[in-house]
Amino acid sequence: MSGERTRLADDASHLLVVDDDSRIRSLLQRFLSQNGYRVTVAASAAEARTKLDSLAFDLLVLDVMMPGESGLDLARAVRARSPVPILMLTARSEIDDRIAGLETGADDYLTKPFNPRELLLRVGGILRRANGGGGAASEPEVRFGPFAFHRGRGELKRGDEVIRLTDRERDLMAALAERPGQTIPRSAIAGDDAAPGDRAVDVVVTRLRRKIETDPSNPILLQTVRGMGYRLLVDE
Repeated sequence: MSGERTRLADDASHLLVVDDDSRIRSLLQRFLSQNGYRVTVAASAAEARTKLDSLAFDLLVLDVMMPGESGLDLARAVRARSPVPILMLTARSEIDDRIAGLETGADDYLTKPFNPRELLLRVGGILRRANGGGGAASEPEVRFGPFAFHRGRGELKRGDEVIRLTDRERDLMAALAERPGQTIPRSAIAGDDAAPGDRAVDVVVTRLRRKIETDPSNPILLQTVRGMGYRLLVDE
């Protein structure tokens, strides 16, 4: 519901989103906050510099094309003094532009327009690598009950048997496996453009439960966290 606020953990990662497009800033601030991150925004490189001087961040999300100082210029300046991870957002799709972004020291890039769920996966991956991995999320496979989901291939197996997934089911599994054992807000699964009352998520959850649960009506592996979202109960 629009009036609800996500409670953030005390150790939630703090992200700085820098983009001159107010619509994108608002979208990313809302979406990332709903998914457990602290988010500060800036409309320009100059504003970002001011915030970098006074606050510590775990990740920067920088738009490449901004009036005045570009995201590439800011990334170079930041990298010269700090190892903070950087994710570049760019409307450019040419390979030379992507390489230029990585040559500044950026950790990854995402081309606009992008799916917010993909951004969430990229952010989670960068933060895991920056923290040296660790835990189930750093492994290529997430194991739960007799199943294993390979995060890189998007492949679900029971022993040697590959379980066929639709694209929506695979997206759901990927979201759950990105933060195994943690509650994934329903909004992160439904997507930012989902209409109020959209039951598509429930349909996908039900279909996936039929494939992984012994008794789908009493799920043990894919659990509902009432009023919040879903979580995947993984093996320790």
